[in-house]
Amino acid sequence: MSALAQPSTESLQAIRSAFLDFVDDPFYVSELESVRYIPDGLLVLEHGRVKELGAYDALKDKYADLPVTSYPGRLIMPGFIDTHIHFSQMEMIAAYGEQLMEWLYMYVFPTEGKFKDKEYAQKIAALFLDELLKNGTTTALVFTTVFPQSADAFFEEASKRNLRMIAGKVMMDRNAPDYLVDTPDSSYQDSKALIQKWHKNGRLLYAVTPRFAVTSTDEQLEMASRLLQEFPDVYLHTHLSENVDEVQYVAKLFPESKGYLDVYDRAGLVRERSIFAHGVQLSDAEFQRLSEAKAAIAFCPTSNLFLGSGLFRLGQAKSEKHPVHVGLGTDVGAGTSFSLLVTAHVAYKVMQLQKRRLSPFEALFLATLGGARALYLEDKIGNFDPGKEADFVVLNLQSTPLMALRNPEPTAASLKELVDKVFSLIVMGDDRAIQATYVMGKLVSGTAQ
Repeated sequence: MSALAQPSTESLQAIRSAFLDFVDDPFYVSELESVRYIPDGLLVLEHGRVKELGAYDALKDKYADLPVTSYPGRLIMPGFIDTHIHFSQMEMIAAYGEQLMEWLYMYVFPTEGKFKDKEYAQKIAALFLDELLKNGTTTALVFTTVFPQSADAFFEEASKRNLRMIAGKVMMDRNAPDYLVDTPDSSYQDSKALIQKWHKNGRLLYAVTPRFAVTSTDEQLEMASRLLQEFPDVYLHTHLSENVDEVQYVAKLFPESKGYLDVYDRAGLVRERSIFAHGVQLSDAEFQRLSEAKAAIAFCPTSNLFLGSGLFRLGQAKSEKHPVHVGLGTDVGAGTSFSLLVTAHVAYKVMQLQKRRLSPFEALFLATLGGARALYLEDKIGNFDPGKEADFVVLNLQSTPLMALRNPEPTAASLKELVDKVFSLIVMGDDRAIQATYVMGKLVSGTAQ
């Protein structure tokens, strides 16, 4: 392998390997129309953005004078996109024995209380972001905590790494311990100040973040809506219909509503750039409403199984009649892995339990371009189209002895061969399969050899 060709004085760099990305949605169009696979390709970058991607033989003469970083026997994909995760729950991942509501009070709330200390929040944010990069995740939609200093800490650490991240201060004014409760006015004022400070600051974006309907009054949800009206290009990020008991509790708290989604809808929170985590217990009418509003769902399979919440109906979400944007979410700490490969593996099993198939291309679409579309970032990330930000991962399909046995020849010669290889990657892969992670064309995790 040649040395990394990234001197600061040079605007161009080139990477040679096999490349896989998506140009359309494989849930709706054929593999030939949706999958772009180049067994021996050259990715040319300029100032951290994609300039050109094509077959090596077709581009080598055009860029003959450009030093090339080669990854033989590896597969390069766009950076993975996690559409729902909690940085404040990193340290309590794998907390035993409860379902959603009990789990929050026993484990989550006491842990989140520590984030009043900004120095502590900064320490965890740094560990959290490094763990994401180790797992090939370059963009995430992130819950912080009720404390605005925890959001500041997260954004500061993400800014240091030049990451495309979306996050927000949690809003919750009831049904939580006193040390975690804010007010409608304080949540509005704190969130507004954070939006003005961080939204579109570098690659950072802001999400208005009421935790879920259980922990917000009507007045606070109205304040969240006010923020969306004042700053129409920010996000709305919350939880929806995760657990049967939660849905019943919401019905008691909001007796005038027609359902869980209607609580948010009445407040003006169901719209483009609204991302709702889980949606396990959604009705057909609620799926239809999300489709009409062009809102998105974060499918969090490891979390849904860990907390016993149920099986998300991905087939319903991806119906042709009422399609809903869907991305994958790890939902750490109820989720059990930072790896979107592991998350895709469990998503496959969730679909098997519903007697439906999830193809490896569909799963990887959800982790890349599908996630970008769910976050309305497909103009910036998600594939290797020219002009997009060069966040990508180098995958090793022989990263363990078992994977090497399964894939004696790591590079597929055709789409048919590729299906089998990437399925084995999804089923057996984890952070060990991530050889390197690049952000804006710079190596930020892993090794170049």
